[in-house]
This record gives sequence, C-alpha cells and structure tokens, in this order.
Amino acid sequence: MRFRLTEEQRALRDTVRQLLVRRFDGEALRAAVEASVLDRGLWRELGAAGFFALRLPEADGGVGLGPAEAVLAFEEAGRALLPGPLLATHLAAGAVPGAADGSVVVAAVDGSGLVEWLTQADVVRGDAHGAVPLRSVDPLTPLHRVPEAAGAGVVAGVRGATRPPEAKGSPLHAEPAPLGAADPTAVLLTAAEQLGSAARTCELAVQHARTREQFGRPIGAFQAVQHLCAQMLVRVEVVRAAVYAAAVTADPVDIAVARLLADEAAVRGARDCLQVHGGMGFTWEAEVHLHLKRAWVRTHRAGGGTESEELLAQDLSTGVDGHGAGLRTR
Repeated sequence: MRFRLTEEQRALRDTVRQLLVRRFDGEALRAAVEASVLDRGLWRELGAAGFFALRLPEADGGVGLGPAEAVLAFEEAGRALLPGPLLATHLAAGAVPGAADGSVVVAAVDGSGLVEWLTQADVVRGDAHGAVPLRSVDPLTPLHRVPEAAGAGVVAGVRGATRPPEAKGSPLHAEPAPLGAADPTAVLLTAAEQLGSAARTCELAVQHARTREQFGRPIGAFQAVQHLCAQMLVRVEVVRAAVYAAAVTADPVDIAVARLLADEAAVRGARDCLQVHGGMGFTWEAEVHLHLKRAWVRTHRAGGGTESEELLAQDLSTGVDGHGAGLRTR
C-alpha cells in the first residue's frame, strides 16, 4: 500500500498553508492571543475555501473528498495554531445549516464533558446547560466543562433546536452523535493537528539552532542540541506515517495508535523546542510555548489518550488470547 501524496493532495495542502500564511501569520497569532475573540472573517474564508466541507458529498454542497484530505488540512491548521472549534464545525457540516460554509460557528460537548469556544459559538451540539468555565492553559482555547449529569443523556434534535429561555443570547443546541466512545474521525483529525504542531516545533528548533550563537558558533553545532532536533524529526516522521496510514485504512486501532504517537510527538516536541530556545521560548514574542499549551489541551479532546490506550490494549489482548489478530499486519 502506497501513502505517497497525489498531486491533488499536495495542491490542497499548499492551498491551505498559503491561506493561513496570508490570513494567520505570527502577527495575527499574537493579536488573537490578546483579543481572545474568534475571527469571523477568517472563519468564513475557511468555509469558502472548503475547509469545513471537505468530507461532505458534492451532492450536498461539499467538496466530496475523504479523510486523507481532511488530515492534510487539519495538519496545516495545527501547524499554524489556528484557533476556534475547527473540529466541531467540520464534523457538523451537513448536519448543522451554515457549518459547511463557515457562516455558523459550531461547538460540541465532548465525551468528557469539555466544550471548546462555547460562548462564541452559534450552535452547540450536545446539552451544554450548566457548563462552567475552566481556566484553560491555552489562551487560544477557552474551555467549559459540563457537569457529568448534563452530558449523560441524548439531547434534542437539530430541527427542534431551541434557545434556552434562561440563557438569552446563548447558542442554539443541536444533536450530535450519542455521547460515549469518541468519533474515530474526531480522534484522527485531532492526531492530524498534533502532527502539524509537532512538525512546526521541529522547524522552529532547527531554525533557532542554526541562527543562535553561543561560544562563537551556532548552538546547532553542539551534539546535545543536534540530538534533540534529530529526535524531534524522527518522532514527526513516525507520526506522519501513522496518521496518513490511519486516514487510508480508517481502522479504529490504527487511528488509536496514530493518536497516541501524535500526542507524544506534539508534547515532547514542544518541550524539546523550548529546551533549544531556552528562556526565549517562554516569551510572548515566541510561539513555542503556545504549541505546548495547545498540545496539552488537545490530549484531553475526543476521549483523550486513555480511550485510545484502552482500545489498543483490547486489540492486543484479543491477539494474545488467540481470538483475533491483535495488531493486524497489512
């Protein structure tokens, strides 16, 4: 099985990257941190570019592509630290009117009860009544948590969505997939964002190692720094192969493995990048610490690593017991 990108896929990746370089560069990133407000103009532009409708069939007004192309788009979003409920809006395309074209911002109650960007969403999928704000480690991901009882049941359908009378001006509530096990697509696209973040921190570490001088030569000349950068690159390439493969096979176990590898690469990559940068990496002028904070937040999304670990352990134990193939060989 070949996982080499096609010309069309490379063009899609380059188009998304160019859009984000133009509309969400380093200056815009710092402005977003200060403002803590979702850029609706950028959101609509993402919708016009087909970001949210990538997997929606053409007959329904979408782009008609698959998980592999969605992974490439979300990888670029992770690389750029693009804020907003990207995943929830993408998954809502076709189910919530306006989600596909970016005219509506959709948030969702995660299986763990977390809700990203609740107060700035137009529609919330799931019952978010009683949600309480949390102090998010990531300044670009405001969080709320729904009490356990509120997230335990099935909620009203999309067509019957209403605005709660006790919360005037709050978002509409619409029905997602039943709460419980995380949607494999949500897990896969979260892994793609983590991959993009890991790749970006690797780039930042190498760039800094080449230009920062100490004792009369670039710090990249020192073996300890070289090893850090090399280990970051190895993790990125391993994760890229795992995520791309999972996008092709769509196997839940493959997706779980990709998720676990991606979480580790994003968190460890950001930490190692901070190590290369030293104290400069913690300043607001640098984006390194923002990658670490976003990576931490993503590790709790879509069931978190624990659910993926349990799925992988179950698959391995099945193979050991002789009732299945365990980690399947292709």
